[in-house]
Amino acid sequence: MKKLALLAVVGLLLFACKQGETRYTQSSPEIDTFKALVDAYEAADWKTYTSKFADTAKVYHNSDDKAMTPAETVETHKQNTAALSSYGFDDEKGDMEMVVTDKGETWVNFWGVWNATIASNGQKLMIPVHVTAQFVDGKVVKEYGYWDNAPLMKAMEAAAAAAEAAEDETDVTDTSD
Repeated sequence: MKKLALLAVVGLLLFACKQGETRYTQSSPEIDTFKALVDAYEAADWKTYTSKFADTAKVYHNSDDKAMTPAETVETHKQNTAALSSYGFDDEKGDMEMVVTDKGETWVNFWGVWNATIASNGQKLMIPVHVTAQFVDGKVVKEYGYWDNAPLMKAMEAAAAAAEAAEDETDVTDTSD
């Protein structure tokens, strides 16, 4: 009987410990790591940015079947920001949380507003963004990011068309030959 009572107490303790696990929080080492990743992105500090990812990490931006490595993601970020005079996330319009799923996976979710300025014409953009990143041993092993890329593409096309029109106008008015 004593063994049965002891077993019941141990079972209750294990159940109580399981119930006390943090499943959701807005303060964790993983959130701090993700904040550092965002800061590195905003500063174009690509060495720090990639250091937050595991060597085997897969990154999916606006895709669920075309994974990039962190290095490939950096190259994409460089291409996408090359024609911008500034870019980054609005500190007042965002939120982060960490969740532990029923499967025991640790994910950090980020909702933010990305702001950018086109260098050639000063046009300002504001695009809502959602990124979720899975963490294992303090590193991002998988990341999914979703946003509407159309406003950026439209603004870049308009800037390119304006630059081409200005160049054509210069060619027509330049009759110094």
